[in-house]
Amino acid sequence: MAALGFGFILAACILLDHQTQARNEAPCQRSKWNNGYNTFVKRHIRTGLPTSLDVDEWRSYIKNNGGCDRPTQSFLHPNDLDRVRAVCSNSGGKTFKDNLCISQEPFSFVTVRSEQGTCGIRKIVQESKHLILACEVLENQCLPVHFEGNAISAKPNNNAKGCQDPDIKGHAPDFKTTWLWLLSAVLVVMFA
Repeated sequence: MAALGFGFILAACILLDHQTQARNEAPCQRSKWNNGYNTFVKRHIRTGLPTSLDVDEWRSYIKNNGGCDRPTQSFLHPNDLDRVRAVCSNSGGKTFKDNLCISQEPFSFVTVRSEQGTCGIRKIVQESKHLILACEVLENQCLPVHFEGNAISAKPNNNAKGCQDPDIKGHAPDFKTTWLWLLSAVLVVMFA
């Protein structure tokens, strides 16, 4: 019985450790997900986007190009790709929190809210806001891997560090991981 309890506790600690490692604690650290940038581009910077806010056009576009399973989607114009990538640099972005950077300039994009799983469109909005992006290092470049909503229309803090500031490059120690492994070691000793 003790072995079963130990196994359960060890599995829980490993799962918790995996969750804490899913996101870096600062921008421009090594990515733990090698396909993050490609997925970001596939979801948010697509070609052939509708040029209007017509519900039928967007429903057809999302149905034919994937995304019915996502209740909120934001789409940037493909011509903005270089500007979007620059958000993950000193020249285009400032640190926001965790591994997030915020653009120094606002971007224009379309946000589509839909009924999850049905491709039914609830709302289409043309927005102009500062982008908040998770930025991580892939192949020695700091690149966007996640589009974070900016519901409160946050703006960059001019006193914040740039996103690729030398002080935040590399891989910082992860206190949460250390703490969880310490907890699991204590539990192992307790149940041994």
